[in-house]
Amino acid sequence: MAAGEWWDVTDADGVPTGATFERGTPGWPPQGGFHVVSTVCVRRDDGMLLLTQRSATKDCPLDWEFPGGSVLTGETSVEGAVRELREETGIAVPAESLEFVGRFVEESALIDLYVAAAEPDVVVTVDPVEVAASEWLAVDEVEARWRDGLMAPPWEPRLEALWGPLRIVLDAG
Repeated sequence: MAAGEWWDVTDADGVPTGATFERGTPGWPPQGGFHVVSTVCVRRDDGMLLLTQRSATKDCPLDWEFPGGSVLTGETSVEGAVRELREETGIAVPAESLEFVGRFVEESALIDLYVAAAEPDVVVTVDPVEVAASEWLAVDEVEARWRDGLMAPPWEPRLEALWGPLRIVLDAG
């Protein structure tokens, strides 16, 4: 967790309310408040998808997920997705290249999933504070890892809701 990490408090539609909240301080979530979390499914030109393994020091240690994290105060969901992807994996993508898949609503978080294209020779440089490892997997292997319970537990309902829309975007690309 980053010290001094501030989030916009949003309504259920992701519209900032004007309030902000410092991560880790008592009182989250404020009554009816949400924060936006942006995640990115990176797809190489050869069809392989990037999964990252959470570091051993984080919640859900060593479980797998798509890169992402909380959107900071003043950022859009897309800007947060681009930043988180770059911070966790070293992969830089232009904001306009992200394709929105969908939003999953949790108790106090709005999880936005995007797809980003990457070249087959893209280099992944993980931030060891955030990420223990990364792997490129075929779509069916990602689905198997999810269904076998190897993804971080919060990803199970997210993927249950977003897997169909994700496959549509992946198949169209």
